[in-house]
Amino acid sequence: MRKPKQVLVFLYRKNKNNKYEYCIFYRKRLQIWQAISGGVEDDETLIETVKREVLEETGIEANNILELSSITSIPVVNVTGNFSWGNDVYVVTEYSFGVLTDNNDIKLSSEHKQYKWFTYDEAHKKLEYDSNKTALWELNQRLIMNMR
Repeated sequence: MRKPKQVLVFLYRKNKNNKYEYCIFYRKRLQIWQAISGGVEDDETLIETVKREVLEETGIEANNILELSSITSIPVVNVTGNFSWGNDVYVVTEYSFGVLTDNNDIKLSSEHKQYKWFTYDEAHKKLEYDSNKTALWELNQRLIMNMR
């Protein structure tokens, strides 16, 4: 059974110019660009959820996982459409992660229409939700700071 928790995951890589790029996905139903997201199932840890969601939505195995500090709360009805966990659960907590990959063979799930690799600025402009923008900003800053 799904818990009132979910993960938000940005795939990232270095391009041929040694600059970071971020993969974001166009969601069919919502018609927006966003990172990979999905709910925590049964007794999964957050890391296990990251691995499962990345595999389900891209066909890629997530090995190089970076846990971010960005955490947000989303109204439960925006996630599941109703009060899935009873009338006393109002929000779902979303935890953010980055996953380094060099795998270019992404196989989209039925949830997405397309994906594209963007620079930070391009991705930031495309993203719909502030929580996605904040998590992307944090990931980008962490990567930049570690390059020095």
